[in-house]
Amino acid sequence: MKRLILTMTALMMAVYAVSAVAIVPQPQSVIEHGRAFVVRPSTVVACEAEELAPLVGYVCEYLDLYGAVKCTPRSNYIALALDKSLAEEEYSLAVSSDAVIIAAGGYGGAFNGVQTLLQLLPSKVYTKQMRLPAVVRGCDVKDKPKYAYRGFMLDVARTFMTKENVLRYIDYISYHKINKLHWHLTDNQGWRIEIKSHPDLAKVAGFRGGDSPLRAALGKWEEKYGGYYTQEDIREVVEYAAVRNVEIIPEIDLPGHSEALLRIYPEMLCNFANKDLAVNGNYDARNAICATKEGNYKILEEILAEICTLFPSHHLHIGGDEVRLTQWLQCPDCSAWLKRHGYTDGYKLEDMFINRIQAILAKYGKSPSVWNEAAFGGGLSKEALVYGWKSADVCKQVMQKGYRTIFMPQEFFYLDMRQSRHEEGRLNRRGAFDLRKTYSFDFAEQGFTVENTNLVEGFEAPFWSEIFLHNGGDKSIDYIEYMTFPRLCAVAEQGWGKNGGGEWEEFHHRLYTRHYDRMCDMGLNFRITPPEVKYEEGMLSVEKIDNSTIYYRDDSNGKVCKYKSAISTSKPAKYLFWAEYRGAKSPEVAHASRYETLKPKVKLTSSMPENPDYPFSNVGLYDVNKMRTSRTCRKGDWILFEFEEPVECREIEFWAGAYGVYARMIPKGHLELSEDGVNFERVAELDNSCVRVINPRPIKAARIVADATYIGGYEIRFSSPIIYPKW
Repeated sequence: MKRLILTMTALMMAVYAVSAVAIVPQPQSVIEHGRAFVVRPSTVVACEAEELAPLVGYVCEYLDLYGAVKCTPRSNYIALALDKSLAEEEYSLAVSSDAVIIAAGGYGGAFNGVQTLLQLLPSKVYTKQMRLPAVVRGCDVKDKPKYAYRGFMLDVARTFMTKENVLRYIDYISYHKINKLHWHLTDNQGWRIEIKSHPDLAKVAGFRGGDSPLRAALGKWEEKYGGYYTQEDIREVVEYAAVRNVEIIPEIDLPGHSEALLRIYPEMLCNFANKDLAVNGNYDARNAICATKEGNYKILEEILAEICTLFPSHHLHIGGDEVRLTQWLQCPDCSAWLKRHGYTDGYKLEDMFINRIQAILAKYGKSPSVWNEAAFGGGLSKEALVYGWKSADVCKQVMQKGYRTIFMPQEFFYLDMRQSRHEEGRLNRRGAFDLRKTYSFDFAEQGFTVENTNLVEGFEAPFWSEIFLHNGGDKSIDYIEYMTFPRLCAVAEQGWGKNGGGEWEEFHHRLYTRHYDRMCDMGLNFRITPPEVKYEEGMLSVEKIDNSTIYYRDDSNGKVCKYKSAISTSKPAKYLFWAEYRGAKSPEVAHASRYETLKPKVKLTSSMPENPDYPFSNVGLYDVNKMRTSRTCRKGDWILFEFEEPVECREIEFWAGAYGVYARMIPKGHLELSEDGVNFERVAELDNSCVRVINPRPIKAARIVADATYIGGYEIRFSSPIIYPKW
């Protein structure tokens, strides 16, 4: 008994040796006091409200306790209760020496209170193997979210994710009180949901390559791959999410992004001859459903009727983005419809299509959610929920039209975007962004008025999975975790209202002093903020900004060391630094001189004709994704870079695909180098259309050669070579 008392005393002292409570997202009000609660093996989880009964089992799963429904002990208990004076997701949490009492307006509020309780416990609680007794920090919490919609979009259409990994991700987002999973189930690249009235949609269009009518793409060229969820899988995911206060909002992307659907039902295409067949390797890459074929709406209703029965959500996302209006304008039937109604704008056809789908959904008690393009025509019903993705300015335009908006502009919230210029990830003209930029978004700073923001339903962060596949295999789930966390913590803070005061330093301190350990014990492979590198008066140093350990590698000998003090060197570019905390890592960073590149005069020619909108002469700009061909590659096609003078470098890198996206590529190829511009030597094979050569001999010319035909491609996008000077 004396030993137990000493253990309790030690636990209490450990709790109060640390500063303020550090919850993510930060609650509205936390008042700390000294009356901590000790969770013992004999502690009971009590609940008298039948509505909250599933949460009893959830808590017991993490704390290995006994649950008592309809019975509350006098002491030594954790109670879940309803208080109808509170809003649905509002809760209070009161810790005393006798009990922990969570009172909430509804199930969502109670779940939010449970998540706060877990964060008040040692981080080992997330392993579900925490030893008892354990101390709950003494405090009283009053809390509710600012926004009802706090979402994450998971794209499984481009790259399939197993049901088990989807469930795992639901856990991750629910730990952070994110309450919506926007599930992107269909797109050009795949159809991931079983439709019993149209079984080939999943069984055939759920796979690409091989004997599938869907072309192989995005890195896998010589195998059939993919997958789909059965309706039993869907029900399991929906039920699992509901216990965790996560609403699943499915997306069936229409009427564009429908290549997978149209390969199964080509009769749903518009009635015109596809002039691009020759360009695309005799593959019909059209992806827009004809808006005027009456039979199309019958097929779509059969599909949507099944989907509506599977998902309890009131909203069903129907896409509406990036419709290739030129396909409709070439269609005699669609053109006749426009003429008959006195229109010339293709967006009017989209209005008509979306309104027809909305009428179908209404039969089944559903309302449509759409991407922001669907609001451009002016005919979209105000009942629709608009997802503003293209930019903050486009979101502003959507709100000015009076639409309720989910706020997710790509320059702040697209989590497939790379987090710094020199990491993997998508890179476009809006550049890279990290955790700090996501957290620091502010409506007022972006020019939004109060009237605008009154129409914001909440925030969402999507992960588009084009580059997910590139890392492949068992690393895929690690990669998505690294890209999304802790940026999703910042999204959670935005959705909660940034109760920490909006200061980056406070938020970041909360992360690395407490939440790093939680994320480690959750099993997350998250990204640590990298150290800052400085070079002054011949001394190379890094500034440690959290509680991680810093390492470095000297590229002159490959030696890895723990960083202890500044390094004396005349060549700072040779050193790479990174931070580690338990299993998590930061990206490698270096002094700016490491990333300096050469830009010699160069000429570009190819066996493939150029796209006049992206001419080969742009090669001299040394910018990414500025040159394109006007057709897909065929076996034997080549791209030739000729330098005015021989180039000496430590490294040269070529991209024969969209830089950082691994799309529209050469499926198989090699690189040849020449010292005289006449005689070429094969030196390396392309890996997903990119190739890097270390310490080559002087280069007068470089030639990329396609060793296979890309069936079903569009054009080849490629970038100027990236050339690093010698040390």
